[in-house]
Parts: sequence; structure tokens; C-alpha cells
Amino acid sequence: MKKIGILHGMESSFPEAFVERVNQIAPAGITAERMIVEKVIQGESSGYDVIIDRISQDVPFYRAMLKNTAMAGTAVINNPFWWSADEKFFNNALALSVGVPVPKTALLPSKERPTDTSETSFRNLKFPLPWGDIFDYIGFPAYMKPHAGGGWKSVYKVRNPDELFSAYDETDQLVMLLQEEITFTDYFRCYCIGGKEVRIMPYEPRNPHHLRYHAEMPTGPAAKKLLATVKDYVLRLNKALGYDFNTVEFAVKDGIPYAIDFCNPAPDADINSVGQENFEWVVETAAKVAIDRAKKHKPGKDNLTWGTFLTSSIAGSPRTAIYESKK
Repeated sequence: MKKIGILHGMESSFPEAFVERVNQIAPAGITAERMIVEKVIQGESSGYDVIIDRISQDVPFYRAMLKNTAMAGTAVINNPFWWSADEKFFNNALALSVGVPVPKTALLPSKERPTDTSETSFRNLKFPLPWGDIFDYIGFPAYMKPHAGGGWKSVYKVRNPDELFSAYDETDQLVMLLQEEITFTDYFRCYCIGGKEVRIMPYEPRNPHHLRYHAEMPTGPAAKKLLATVKDYVLRLNKALGYDFNTVEFAVKDGIPYAIDFCNPAPDADINSVGQENFEWVVETAAKVAIDRAKKHKPGKDNLTWGTFLTSSIAGSPRTAIYESKK
């Protein structure tokens, strides 16, 4: 019997619906359940062929457990080795290499020195920073946010240098990004599951959380072309990154979709926020992808997804050819 487990925390609607749907449509010999974690012994499998991870980004114990069971052959969605190393600033640089537009972005060192460091730890960092050059590049208004993280935590809109420095003083040891504001006419949040299934959802990030999916899909020839471009960019990013289950957000300005956020190891799938129709699509698509991964699972082998950023690097391929070589 091949087992699919889902690892989750407070989340209820998606995990319950996912398990139910897998067990409804899976062929004989494949079953799904809420994962139970007992003892974790080095080098030993968890007993699951496939695990959908919805919580390890917040629980280091689970993260270590998933890496251990992945070494023993479990297909973990998403790859715990990759997303643990991933962060937003790197993502932007990778997006540029695969031809996806992103906002102008600069990396800022933490305002407070990290614990167990001293002034001499930063002897290679020129200080003060060339703030004038950074401001000329980014412009105002701008957004300052952590280079790793999510959930709209510690995100600031700053309209001038004074507001930036005031916000910067609140960020403690967080490494921050300063990013140009994209004044958008349309905004999309897009699921990508299995590296090939895409659902584009109109999204309004300025609304309260429970109303953000209450937006209208644009129509007409120009919109059709725009949506085709958005889908293409979603696939480029997820193939390069190697995510099995991710969301990508785009802000559209002057007809150009700019990728804003695309590092989501456990993207929101709650029925109360994404809505019934989107929820049903996510459940059905995730169930089919998990079943397919269970069918293809090879005991004792590496069953993880590795993006073309890594596979092309190992092959020695030029960075600009990451996407083109996989079309």
C-alpha cells in the first residue's frame, strides 16, 4: 500500500478535503491520511511515499524530519531542502535570468547587528550605505519588507527617506528589501501545482484579507494576451525554482505583469479566503498530483523535485538558458 500524508497545523479545510478527495479517486493500492509523526530516527523513512507539507515553514522540528524522510525516499511537496534555502531577493535575480519582469529591488543589511556579532564582523561592509544611489535607483514611494518570510509581516510602505529610516529602526535584526512600488491596474494571484497546472485568480491585495479574492477577471483580446503571458511567467518561475505547490503574484502596470511574490512553500488554500471555486480547483489538482507522485514513487531513490536552476547548474548550462532548454 502506498501512503500519502498531509502535514499541517491549525489549517483544517484544505487538509480534510484533500484526504477525502484522494481517497475518493485514487486507484487501489494508494491511500491518503493526516500524517502522524512518531519517533524520528536518522536515516529512517516516515513510512509515507508522498507528503504534502503545509506547516514546516513554522516548525523547525518538522523541517528536519522532512529532510530526513526525503533522504530515505519520500517525495515531499515542496522540496524541504530547496525552500529552506530560498528567499525573495534571490528569487528576483532568478526571475530576471528567465525573462520575468520584477520590481527594482535592493538588499539592505539588518539595522541591528545579528546576535553574537560585533562591529568587526562587518569590516567588509562599506558604511554608511550609499543611500542616495539606492534611492535614485528605487524611487519613492517604495516598499520595505523582509528578504525572507511572508504573511505581510514587517512590510512598510515608505514615501520618502524619513519614513524609510523611521521604519528601518523598527526592523531589528531582519535583513530587508527596498522595492519600487508598482502602481497596478490589475493584480493576479496564481496557483501552480505539479509544475504545470496553473490557475490565475484576480486578486485585490488592498482589500481586507477575506475580500482579496473578490475581484473581476479582465476580459477582451488584450486581457487574453495578458493572461497568456502571466501563465507563461508562472510556469517559467516554478520550473526554475522547482516548486510543486506554489503561488505567484503579479502586479500589472502599463500592460506588463511584474512578479511580486513567488516564494510560498505553503500557499493559502483555506476555503474561507480563496472561495469555493478556487478551493475546489486546488483540492482536485493537488489530489491528482499527489496520486501521480505516489504512482511514480521509487523506494529508496530521490523522489524530490529539483528546479532547473539547480539541474542546469549541475549540467553546466548557461544561466540564461534555464527556461529555454526545458520548453
